[in-house]
Amino acid sequence: MLTALLLGLLIGTVMGITGAGGGVLAVPALVTGLGWSMQQAAPVALIAMVGSAGAGAIEGLLHRLVRYRAAILIALISLPFTSLGILAAHALPQVVLMRIFVLIMLISAIRSLRNTNRIDQTIDTSSTLCALGPIDSNTGRFIWSIRTASVLASIGSIAGFMAGLLGVGGGFVIVPMLRRFTQLSIHSAVATALLIIALVSAGGVASNLAHGVELPLQITATFAAASIGGMLISRRFAHRLSAAQVQRAFALLLIVVAIGLGWQSFTRA
Repeated sequence: MLTALLLGLLIGTVMGITGAGGGVLAVPALVTGLGWSMQQAAPVALIAMVGSAGAGAIEGLLHRLVRYRAAILIALISLPFTSLGILAAHALPQVVLMRIFVLIMLISAIRSLRNTNRIDQTIDTSSTLCALGPIDSNTGRFIWSIRTASVLASIGSIAGFMAGLLGVGGGFVIVPMLRRFTQLSIHSAVATALLIIALVSAGGVASNLAHGVELPLQITATFAAASIGGMLISRRFAHRLSAAQVQRAFALLLIVVAIGLGWQSFTRA
């Protein structure tokens, strides 16, 4: 129980500091710390993401940073893809899932390192890709069109499949895609991503329960509550840290965890 508490605090703290990327560490933490399989860890990690991301999203809503209509659309689109991801997760061998997760973490780490020097750069609004998700300069809201809805639906399908397959909220996918394909500021993208993560993770939990997955209630509640606490505490001082330094530290942490998880995958093979 103490291990679940400490792991939850760690994940919530990392998520609060990085904005939306810390959730990718939840499953490896449970697999390594509690000796669980990926399939066991995924739904518990998703429940923790519902709470911790939800807490961060509420803060974003209070500051009017969350594009909630876009978040709801993405979450609704994600639901059927979450079920597909769960079916794939139970069909794949444990070792294969672990290696896929290692690959995802390494890709996320490389992207974080590459983006450290342009975190605060302004998006080129003349870009064709950015034009797919234009923003009203007066309100900061999306100017809706078929293209805008299509881009957001694509993000939802990827995030939903990742939630089902690997038990992640998808922040490491959602934030870069929102930044790449829309004109949202980094702060609005992160806040919106947190609401999306909470909604997608809730859908993932519901899908897992519908597929007959049983959760260890005491450990799940402890891990989820601790992650929420870590999120709320870390958000109080996160703004004092350099964004570039946070991204570098997060990338290095991902690399270390990926190496450890990769080693486990070979020892279990």
